[in-house]
Amino acid sequence: MLRYLLLLSFLSFNAYAQYVHCDGKIIRDGQNDTLLIRAMGVGGWMVQEGYMLQTASFASPQHKIKDTIEDLIGVTATQAFYDAWLENHFTKADADSMAVWGFNTIRVPMHYNLFTLPIEDEPVLGQNTWLSKGFDLLDSVVVWAEDAGLYVILDLHAAPGGQGYDQGISDYDPTKPSLWESVHNRTKTVALWKKLAEKFATNTTIAGYDLINEPNWNLPGGSLLRALYEDITDSIREVDTNHIIFIEGNWFANTFTGLTPPWDNNMAYSPHKYWSPVNSVADIQYGLDLRDTYNVPIWFGETGENSNAWYTGLISIMESEGVGWAWWPLKKIETINAPLSVTKNPGYQNLLNYWSGNASAPSVSNATAALMQLTTDLKAENCTYNRGVIDAMFRQVYDPTALPWKEHNIPGVVHASEYDMGPLGVAYYDTESMQLNPPPAWNSGWTYRNDGVDVQVFSDFVNSNGYCVGFVDTDDWMQYTVNIPQDSVYTIKVRQGTNSSTGGNFYFEADGV
Repeated sequence: MLRYLLLLSFLSFNAYAQYVHCDGKIIRDGQNDTLLIRAMGVGGWMVQEGYMLQTASFASPQHKIKDTIEDLIGVTATQAFYDAWLENHFTKADADSMAVWGFNTIRVPMHYNLFTLPIEDEPVLGQNTWLSKGFDLLDSVVVWAEDAGLYVILDLHAAPGGQGYDQGISDYDPTKPSLWESVHNRTKTVALWKKLAEKFATNTTIAGYDLINEPNWNLPGGSLLRALYEDITDSIREVDTNHIIFIEGNWFANTFTGLTPPWDNNMAYSPHKYWSPVNSVADIQYGLDLRDTYNVPIWFGETGENSNAWYTGLISIMESEGVGWAWWPLKKIETINAPLSVTKNPGYQNLLNYWSGNASAPSVSNATAALMQLTTDLKAENCTYNRGVIDAMFRQVYDPTALPWKEHNIPGVVHASEYDMGPLGVAYYDTESMQLNPPPAWNSGWTYRNDGVDVQVFSDFVNSNGYCVGFVDTDDWMQYTVNIPQDSVYTIKVRQGTNSSTGGNFYFEADGV
């Protein structure tokens, strides 16, 4: 009898032993070691956002993007496009890449309509028709993550009806009742989370559930938001007592009025961090205050969309405070500030021109071909890898040295855009490297690299790699590491241009001389 009681005591003490779990202010992994969550959010996959597809000026939320495509190429071809989009946007190659780069977690933004019907389409209002597509996609992600040694956090990014006035974030359609205006939408949200928790209750690759992404609605006192969170929590705990529940505040995750104190013993708060200066711990103090006041972990569940210098600075501050983070997003069309950039084919640019009112309508066949080409270009192996972004997020946080961008041998041509890779003030200096307004103010060239150095396309290819450095301000500089196999006297020749009638000055320094 004594042995039986001791066994019960041991099981109780290690209730979360196999699972990622909260322990006071700390998140621990399945081995009970401290886990600093370093996640990447797969934005644009299950929930399209117009700014990632360069359609925001005429179609920001997914339903408008889909309607715009459908009006041009028809229902059948549009469905084929979306099937290919979901198949190719995130694959095992993406998960494997994340692991190699240094991430330990995938944050998966989910659209509810891949899992259940909208309330307007339910045969019986108040009941739930379950769809297999979303669950199948999650099954694949979990397998890829487990193989790569990554955790997964499920994020309800587009809740039934939409959870905010910002239409692009949650695919909100103002002609229909929002999440907050419909008890049926809220009931469906609760049921969806219970369904997900039933499926993954004993899965140790799942780190937790991010209940509602960035609510942004007038919810006085936060009472309705808290009531929904508590209903979801109760539904999850009926079937799953193992996984962390992540709670975001109102107004884009950062207003926690009415959401304290915590109501679950395995819960963390998840503020987001965008478009503000990064200079000191004071810049994340609002999150640290939640952690310290209520003795729960915080996890900055979304941040990014800025310069490399901003990335290094923010991650350095967060990790010095023992706080995990999730970057956003993995890939976008023609970008420098995400790890992967999707090529924009000429046909797709013609589509954007047409939809923007600046070109005639393409043929259905040409439009379809351009869109299907885009779904092929989404694959990780077809994207451009912005290695400077990953270097800024991982190596530079702990190793503030410069590395050669490429091997330069002297004598030879050294392209201005191929300066060393490293922190601001070490590999380069640019006066606008962390400027915020208007975004992307830190880089006026917006191509090739995501530092403050303003790299532009330069296409005459006379001793050129296709790029040049422009918008140079006084005191801007770049460092180049070069190999000089033989001591000699060398002549420096510079190709330059200016719009100024007074010209400018060059300053060169080699090994301090």
